[in-house]
Amino acid sequence: MAQGNTVRIERALLSVFDKTGTVEFAGALASSGTELVSTGKTSRLIAEAGLSVRDISDLTGFPEMMDGRVKTLHPKVHGGLLAVRDNPEHKAAMDAHAIGPIDLVAVNLYPFEKTVASGADYATIIENIDIGGPAMIRSAAKNHAYVTVVVDPEDYPTVIEAIRNEGGVPYALRQKLAAKAYARTAAYDAAISTWFARALETPDIAWRSFAGQLREVMRYGENPHQWAAFYATGEDRPGVATARQVQGKTLSYNNINDTDAAFELVSEFNPEETAAVAIIKHANPCGVALGATVVEAYRKALRTDPVSAFGGIVAVNREIDGEAAAEIVKVFTEVIVAPSATQEAIDIIAGKKNLRLLLTGAVADPKAEGLTVKSVAGGLLVQSRDNRNVDDTELKVVTKRAPSDQELADMRLAAKVAKHVKSNAIVYVKDGATVGIGAGQMSRVDSSLTGHRKSIDAARAAGIEGALTQGSVAASDAFFPFPDGLEALVAAGATAVIQPGGSVNDDKVIAAADAAGIAMVMTGMRHFRH
Repeated sequence: MAQGNTVRIERALLSVFDKTGTVEFAGALASSGTELVSTGKTSRLIAEAGLSVRDISDLTGFPEMMDGRVKTLHPKVHGGLLAVRDNPEHKAAMDAHAIGPIDLVAVNLYPFEKTVASGADYATIIENIDIGGPAMIRSAAKNHAYVTVVVDPEDYPTVIEAIRNEGGVPYALRQKLAAKAYARTAAYDAAISTWFARALETPDIAWRSFAGQLREVMRYGENPHQWAAFYATGEDRPGVATARQVQGKTLSYNNINDTDAAFELVSEFNPEETAAVAIIKHANPCGVALGATVVEAYRKALRTDPVSAFGGIVAVNREIDGEAAAEIVKVFTEVIVAPSATQEAIDIIAGKKNLRLLLTGAVADPKAEGLTVKSVAGGLLVQSRDNRNVDDTELKVVTKRAPSDQELADMRLAAKVAKHVKSNAIVYVKDGATVGIGAGQMSRVDSSLTGHRKSIDAARAAGIEGALTQGSVAASDAFFPFPDGLEALVAAGATAVIQPGGSVNDDKVIAAADAAGIAMVMTGMRHFRH
């Protein structure tokens, strides 16, 4: 077996869709004495560069046919890839059928993922499912004891360097490239499987595959003793995975998690209608506000919990200008994420060299369909993205008193924020800004009390007596099982409440609201977040 040896590349088969670096790679192989075999447009590209290349049809004795669907699916290709070179029976079969060995395959695949992302029709997407490419990759990767497989143009220089320095490709490199090849075909098949599931609009397929492309290996994960890496799925959704990092340190595992939470929250608000700012800490908002300008929204959001905002993530749904940037950098912040920023803002933020600035180009579509995946011991929990909010519901006033227009506007804001707060969630809002947030408590009463206590702390920091929640509205992410949760909101100073409803005790909760003289609205839509 050749695994301890360096294999000289005497014949190479090149069949690539992405032709980045192909001519240079082919030229370097040819200069080392390698015979080049190629297909279709790749063959023409190599020939036009003045290199000698043998067409695949000449190797197999069959023409490419069926619109290119059949060109490399042939025993002279796969026999040349799969033959165990020091196996006498394999060698005899090669001699009997005139099958020559193929020592290297460079293949990258039809752009299935990009075709889906472009919005192409069903037939076009089907035609961009590569068959021959994955088959060659898998054959070559299986036989990596003798064959080198290259699926990424970025690996061309590494292979050429090995050939020049060692006269061939060593086993360790062949093994590494084979592992990468199988990862690529797995990701490719996962993309196809996921697309079919969406096209069929069914969650109950027998197997689910998920894949991503390595974007970054991190120093550590959620904690220093955990390893971590970031993989991009290719989903064309504006956010942390697609953003351009203008400056700052490399994003950590926790940075990415929190930045995603922050940007998804501000994407609930149309930037053409209002500026929205969210300040996130440990995946929970510690302040969210709307305003006529970004700086106005930021100041209001910061007032909610200025202590927790220290070291947080700031997300904005509009372009950041110089005035807003100057205000944000006054507080130690880990990440700023926004669709865009003016040059003045970029220059101001540059004064904080470690502060990461991410520009996404647009906000995410809160109504877009998608999947969320969470690992559990021995499995994956998969669900559709929570792509609905209070705007998609018919609000039902269930109390004797109806909310005022201002209360109703604040209720909508509170409900949208509560969707992004870990359950149990209670959000107090007044005049377009959060004034208290209770997150992740074991009871809704505890969340109500936590949000109220934080509002007292924030009021004290602002030199105000009492609590910021006085005269606010409140939102709950789920129904109140008993009146005590509602009564805690009333005690905090809330004058109106928005909640899903659906408890067996709804009548008692409504009666408690009427007894307190507050307005209550039910949405019929729960937003648990775990």
